[in-house]
Amino acid sequence: MRNSKGFTLIELMIVVAVVAILALIALPSYQESIRKGRRSDAMRAVGETQLMLERWRAENPSYAGCAACTSSTVYYTVTPSGLSATSYILTAAPTGAQSGDRCGNLVATRSTKPTWATASCN
Repeated sequence: MRNSKGFTLIELMIVVAVVAILALIALPSYQESIRKGRRSDAMRAVGETQLMLERWRAENPSYAGCAACTSSTVYYTVTPSGLSATSYILTAAPTGAQSGDRCGNLVATRSTKPTWATASCN
């Protein structure tokens, strides 16, 4: 009988199947951690926009005239709305690769902290 070295085709296929199963388990978890990191970038952008609005309001009688008070990232666009003398609403909407995120929009007002549209993300 010959002494052969190496792997048989069956052994190789088993290894490929195990690697594929591990990849199927790990990939969704990896993608969720990437999305979570992008969400923190949205929080930063909202905070930056709030600072711009507060700087504007310190020198002006109303938030309403602040046309340059907007911020955006690669994955979120922050837009102010409801600008008045005493309040504003900021909405960070996901764009691009982040557009299918389960948390949805991030909303902040002058008197409340930023909260996600989906309660489980807060």
